[in-house]
Amino acid sequence: MDEPRDLTLHRRSVLATGAAGVGLSTLSPAAHAAERPRGSGRTFQHGVASGDPLPRSVVLWTRVTPTAAAAPGSGRGPSVVVEWEVATDRRFRRIVRRGRVRTGPHRDHTVKVDADGLRPDTWYHYRFRLGRRVSPVGRTRTAPPAASTPDRVRLGVVSCANLQAGWFSAYRALAGREDLDAVVHLGDYLYEYGPGEYGYGHDDVDIRPHQPPHETLVLADYRQRHAQYKQDPDLQALHARYPWIVTWDDHEVTNDQWSGGAENHQPGEGDYAARRAQAHRAYDEWMPVRMEGTARLGDGDRLFRRIRFGRLAELSMLDLRTYRSQQVAGALPLPGLDPAVSDPARTITGEEQMAWLKESLADDRAQWKVIGNPVMIAPVDFGAVPRQLIDPVNDVTGLLPADGVAYNVDQWDGYTADRREVLTHIRDRGVSGALFITGDIHSAWAAELPYDAATYPLGDSAGVEFVCSSVTSNNLKDVLGAPPRTASLAVEAAIVANNRHVRFLDFDNHGFCVLDLTPQRAQMDWYVIGDRADRATPVTWSRSLQTRAGSSRITEANGPVQ
Repeated sequence: MDEPRDLTLHRRSVLATGAAGVGLSTLSPAAHAAERPRGSGRTFQHGVASGDPLPRSVVLWTRVTPTAAAAPGSGRGPSVVVEWEVATDRRFRRIVRRGRVRTGPHRDHTVKVDADGLRPDTWYHYRFRLGRRVSPVGRTRTAPPAASTPDRVRLGVVSCANLQAGWFSAYRALAGREDLDAVVHLGDYLYEYGPGEYGYGHDDVDIRPHQPPHETLVLADYRQRHAQYKQDPDLQALHARYPWIVTWDDHEVTNDQWSGGAENHQPGEGDYAARRAQAHRAYDEWMPVRMEGTARLGDGDRLFRRIRFGRLAELSMLDLRTYRSQQVAGALPLPGLDPAVSDPARTITGEEQMAWLKESLADDRAQWKVIGNPVMIAPVDFGAVPRQLIDPVNDVTGLLPADGVAYNVDQWDGYTADRREVLTHIRDRGVSGALFITGDIHSAWAAELPYDAATYPLGDSAGVEFVCSSVTSNNLKDVLGAPPRTASLAVEAAIVANNRHVRFLDFDNHGFCVLDLTPQRAQMDWYVIGDRADRATPVTWSRSLQTRAGSSRITEANGPVQ
């Protein structure tokens, strides 16, 4: 996929080489902000974005503030007509598509259109107009033709960006790269908590307090929270730089949600179904994503979908919250051993999505079957974690029962019948190239997917899983208040010793990943940031691992992709 000659954003990044510890450049957020016409800031305060690239179309998004009264979530302001334009050059001398759309308080003055009639595998520039006021310029790219065979696909991978817990340095670093085709966000794009809850480090300090200044419960709250996140300059820059492919995890509604409720939904907080519907409505309004297969509002909240990059890769994005059964509560002394975790009547995917996922894992679809997986699928046994560290680990990941026995019942470990169905499908049909990319757990992992973890590595693996760390949300060292690479080392060593399929684990760092796919291999590069409280913190390459085509095993890579 060729880069365009004219770029919306200035070229500035110096990418890491194969040497451990080589850093990335760290310019201020303003250095890579999208080109902003004079006077656009008041009207287009929340930037521009694109998403869900197909060969001939891509979703374009913005939000307008036509009057001072038309604040997000206010339900006020006039109905207006916004124009949009797509061009092959950043000066818009060669406009190829344009249109008009009406917006107003009924949709929180957001604009989302499916720009079609485009050429496959092509960079474009886009912008919006409200009268004489012009938005910042965004850049996007269509997917390759379905029957094509790209030499490579390269994706930025992020998850768990809590604004109260720090600055979005991971977004800044990704926005400075020139070599990506898209950005994949695996969930927890925002958080529902109010100020003083779940902030930075052991004391939950608010680096940037949430707005509104309380937990999000109703539509106006979720709209305001989305608006606050989209005013972050690093997030705006990354949205303007690349198309995004997103899914949600739990915090887009509330913590540890399932189909009928959530851990963080209390009896005095109203009807859960109504809360979730309003959170989903705000997500549909504020995100550059197709729900129910369209960019229209109000036609449903189905989020699981596929994005194809020719015959090289197909990305299937899962929704593992909307349809899942309630998590096992732990009636037995050892919750992980509760037989309910393997009850085939319980599900994490739901029946329809399970059938759809198995279709995604068909060998004739694409070489790499990449699954955008909000919660970890690899089995994990924490039985040997030191007892004094169990509570801190739980504070980060929710993984451990009180005595440290195996299973995270909020992940696939709590729904083992569904996991077995997926892995059995891969084995029985001889599927190769199954690659799960995962967020949620605020730590970095690489694991093979054994058919029988108890005897592994004597048996076979169904595929591999690469897990990216959080952008800002607290990890183990943050909860403990411990220096990096001290207390976490014992936990990591115990986990790896008890789980021979786990090839890499880092409980201490925040950052992002880059997934590089070629016909020969799939490689994940992990990058870490410094102090989340430092807006200009450096970004450093940490580790690179790969899986060779047809192997379903993980090996070391020489260094990050260039």
